[in-house]
Amino acid sequence: MEHVAVLAARVERERASEADKADKRMTAEAAVQLIHDGDHIAIGGTLYSRTPMALVFALLRQRRRHLTVSRPLACYEIELFLSTGALDRIVSSWVGIGLPWGLAPIFRHYVERGEVAYDEWSHLAMGLRYKAGAMGVPFLPTLTMLGSDLATQLDLQTVTCPYTGERLAAVPALNPDVALIHAHRADMLGNAQVDGYQHMDVDMARAARTVIVSAEQIVSPDEIAARPDRTMLPHFAVDAVVAAPHGAYPHECYGRYGPDLQHFDAYAAAAKQEGPAAALRYVEENADQSFASFLEAAGPERLAALAADAGELTPR
Repeated sequence: MEHVAVLAARVERERASEADKADKRMTAEAAVQLIHDGDHIAIGGTLYSRTPMALVFALLRQRRRHLTVSRPLACYEIELFLSTGALDRIVSSWVGIGLPWGLAPIFRHYVERGEVAYDEWSHLAMGLRYKAGAMGVPFLPTLTMLGSDLATQLDLQTVTCPYTGERLAAVPALNPDVALIHAHRADMLGNAQVDGYQHMDVDMARAARTVIVSAEQIVSPDEIAARPDRTMLPHFAVDAVVAAPHGAYPHECYGRYGPDLQHFDAYAAAAKQEGPAAALRYVEENADQSFASFLEAAGPERLAALAADAGELTPR
């Protein structure tokens, strides 16, 4: 079964980790060559928090096909993939920037026309699915979604608790082919650290067959070892490391920079007015250039202002 194969692969990698501590640094373009048509891609962070946008842009440039994308709370990156014809299926509990911007019109366009499959799970169920995948078990029992329309639409199976006789939902494991994660810092071996909230990234990465980490900074192994409590992923769970300063922009990275709400405003307005054409134009004007050029277009003053915003919310 799929979850057993993933677990076996992880065990084998852990056995080999001491003998093979390779330098895993590469460019975003090289890293996304690990992704193939038909793969299931899990995107780390949640909504517009610590999204691996440098990796997302690099993948968009490849124009992959027949992908499945899963994410606990998905943002407008889903619409960008849809506009390029990359997606066959979306697995998430939400798609959209956030309540101030309303429902995602381009996402609705594709789903309502049956041009992409959408598996809608509760937010808790998404976390449990990744956790089951990370644990190597086929499902986890829970109360979430029982009695809901979602359970019916997904044909969610149930189990009976052997101790209490209670009826529970059996949420199936989710094992992505590739997980894309953005971190605050990583070393060349793949040890990755995150400041602040980790979201569902740990379980997502451990459930995946391949893990690509972008990082605000590439630091020495000694610097990682000096703060072991910050290490979210060990080197043996990571396959590629990409240096990506501001790698979550225009989304936010805790303590480094806040979200560019003006950027979101402009995108949402265009999406509402023009539909899928707006998303495709966004890809062509932003993702199809280098990420460095995208940041240069934002300008140092804008990036500095967003860094100041993040500083106001960070303990000193």
